[in-house]
Amino acid sequence: MSREEEIKKELYENTLSGRAPITEKLTQEGIALGMEPLDILFDALIPALQEVGRLFEVGEYFVPEMMISAKAMQRAMAILQPILGDTGVEPTGKVLMLTVKGDVHDIGKNLCIIMLEGAGFEVIDMGVNVSPERMIDAVNEHQPQLVGFSAFLTTTMPFFKTNIEALEAAGLRDKVKVMVGGAPITREYAMSVGADGYGPDASQSVRLAKQLMADMGYDIDPEGDDKTKGGEAAMRAAVGAVENLMRKADSEHTSG
Repeated sequence: MSREEEIKKELYENTLSGRAPITEKLTQEGIALGMEPLDILFDALIPALQEVGRLFEVGEYFVPEMMISAKAMQRAMAILQPILGDTGVEPTGKVLMLTVKGDVHDIGKNLCIIMLEGAGFEVIDMGVNVSPERMIDAVNEHQPQLVGFSAFLTTTMPFFKTNIEALEAAGLRDKVKVMVGGAPITREYAMSVGADGYGPDASQSVRLAKQLMADMGYDIDPEGDDKTKGGEAAMRAAVGAVENLMRKADSEHTSG
C-alpha cells in the first residue's frame, strides 16, 4: 500500500474517531506529498462523516462523538480550503464574522467562513464570545461590506439586536449589511431584530452574501457561477456532510 493510500485510510479512521490534531497532521502530509485535495475530501473525510451519521442512527455514536468528528473534519477542511479556493483574483468582498457575546459555539460560523472564502470573499474571523464593543472596533478597522453574527444558544440570540443597535449608535449601520444565522434562528426572528439577511445553513451563506453585495450596488450576480467552480462544489459537499451531523445532533437535543 502506498503512503497516499495509507493517509486516506488513516484520515478516515481518525476523522471517525474525532482525533483532530492527527487529522490535521495527516492532511498536511497528504498535501505535501502532492495528493489532490478532492481525493482527500471524497475518499476519506466525507465517507468518515457519513459513517459517523450511520453509527449515530444505529445507536453506537451519540452527540459528543458526532461533534468531535465534525471538529476533526473541520480542521482538515481549513487546510484544504485555501488550496481549493486559490484563484489569484481580487476578493469578491470583505466579511466580518463572529459568534456573539456569551456564546462559544463555532462550528456553524466556521463552516460559513469556509464557504465564503471558497467563493472568493475575504473573511475576518473574530472568533467566539465577541462583545459589541470589539465588533465596532473591528468594523472601523477592517471596513467590511458585510457583518455576520452567529448564535447557537437561545439565551444569546438577543445580542443580534444589541449588536445592530451598537452599529447604529456608532454611525456604521448604513455602511454594512448584517447577516445572521445559527441553530435556533428563524427568518422571522432575523427580520424582527433588524438584520438584512438570514442564512439557514452554511451552504447558503455564499448566495446570501452575494445578494447583499448586489443590494449595496456591487456588480455581483447572486445566481452566477462562483470563481472556484470545482473547489466551491467540493467544499459545499464537505460542509454539507458536517451540517448533516449538526442537524442530527440538534434533532437529538430537541427530542431528548
